[in-house]
Amino acid sequence: MGKGAETKDTILRHAIGLASVVGLEGLTIGGLAKELAISKSGLIAHFGTKEALQLSVLQAAAGMFGNRIIVPSQRAEPGEARLRVLFEGWLRWARLPELPGGCIFVSASVELDDRPGICRYFLARIQKDWLKNLEGAVAEAIELGQFRANIDPAQVAFDIIAIHQGFHFFDRLLRDATAEVRARAAFNFLVLRARQRGPVEAEEEGGAEAPAETTPAAGA
Repeated sequence: MGKGAETKDTILRHAIGLASVVGLEGLTIGGLAKELAISKSGLIAHFGTKEALQLSVLQAAAGMFGNRIIVPSQRAEPGEARLRVLFEGWLRWARLPELPGGCIFVSASVELDDRPGICRYFLARIQKDWLKNLEGAVAEAIELGQFRANIDPAQVAFDIIAIHQGFHFFDRLLRDATAEVRARAAFNFLVLRARQRGPVEAEEEGGAEAPAETTPAAGA
């Protein structure tokens, strides 16, 4: 890695941490230059525009997430074990020292959800990739017989996203010390439900029909 690439990498690491606190919109070339005690022209030479800086930050954060979360999960046993590694990694991600403001993707999703542009497009794409990883682990668990066959992998992924959003809300905004414990409890309950047969499945296997509703006889 050349000196210019090393400098850019250092800038991006700092910018990721700053963006986790002030948001992508709060991340400006002038503000970042002041934080790093370098010239604005030097930053412009690396990124050109504010949007290019924001996109570079998202791309660098995505690479960091892949190395910290996705790569280790591929070494885990397929199925439920892999799903747990992904979930635990995501909890750790939100509390990394490099992210003093929490998960940068959570804050960026709030900022960018109604703003079309390259940054929103990139963020949506990597979040869809994340969903595919979660859904893939659930599908493996179904194939291995760890989860029941009628589980919807997309629904489980949706529920995990909801758990993490709740974790971030309780942990970052409310400063609730129980946030991590509650997030794990919610995840464990989700996994337990995925393992058990639901009432509909049990009825289908047993051939039982729901009792018909009866109307009291006249004069009863």
